[in-house]
Amino acid sequence: MSDALSVEGLRKSYGTTRAVDGVSFAVGEGEIFGIVGPNGAGKTTTIECLEGLRTRDEGDVRVLGLDPQSEGGALRELMGAQLQQSAVPARLRVGEALALFASFYAHPLAPGALLEELGLADRVRVACGDLSGGQRQRLAIALALVGDPDLVFFDELTSGLDPQARHATWALVRSVRDRGRTIVLTTHFMEEAERLCDRVMIMDHGRVVALDTPADLVRSLGAERRVTFGSERIGDDVLADLRALPSVARVERVDDRVVVHGESDRSLTPILGVLEGAGVVFHGLRTEQPTLEDVFLALTGREMRD
Repeated sequence: MSDALSVEGLRKSYGTTRAVDGVSFAVGEGEIFGIVGPNGAGKTTTIECLEGLRTRDEGDVRVLGLDPQSEGGALRELMGAQLQQSAVPARLRVGEALALFASFYAHPLAPGALLEELGLADRVRVACGDLSGGQRQRLAIALALVGDPDLVFFDELTSGLDPQARHATWALVRSVRDRGRTIVLTTHFMEEAERLCDRVMIMDHGRVVALDTPADLVRSLGAERRVTFGSERIGDDVLADLRALPSVARVERVDDRVVVHGESDRSLTPILGVLEGAGVVFHGLRTEQPTLEDVFLALTGREMRD
């Protein structure tokens, strides 16, 4: 798989503040690549340098083989972008907005077909300001795709959406990738990055602090899995049997619940075997395992950022 995007030693400063400090990474063709980080980590500056919206201070950047700084005109024919702060005039109709954006490209997609695919065909004469939040996000996707780009940038695409609209938008993003596009997205939702992205880059203080698949990032944390359940009566002999299981690291009583810590994904079955074999009545059994959010907090800290 060849690279759709490559970055080597990217740096950008604002006065004495180094917003991006030697960032290097590559994105393969057809990949959904996520960039996450706390506020002020340098995500937006990095994306703006890739899009050609901001001039970098140092480094080599190639997007679809082009330098966005010196070959921005040619690149814009191949690239689509949904910006976090982008907006269209509230009184502009949906069909008018898409026709306007289509006019910017030499070989755009058919606006009507795109609106049909994104479930906006019945909104074509509706003012953009009258769309629901989910419809506005689908319109943002349509505007980013109407030029038939090879690579698309999505910045905080599902911010402010309810769970139903968020899941529908995730499905749309996957469908874009399934048509052969490469996608780079930034998000504050770790669940979104974990579910959507083939790989995730975590940034902090302008640098890359981790880059891998979501699953491997979680595994790298080395955190224990937990199985918890409630039981009013459980003897010390049963707790000893649980502690003796090879997949179990330790067992704790927390009020009326038992917490079994382990490092194996296969610990649940032997735990249930011990409980059922001893005739223990239990309730509220729940398994918990580390997530990408745990990795994010471990690497970037838990303090609040502005």
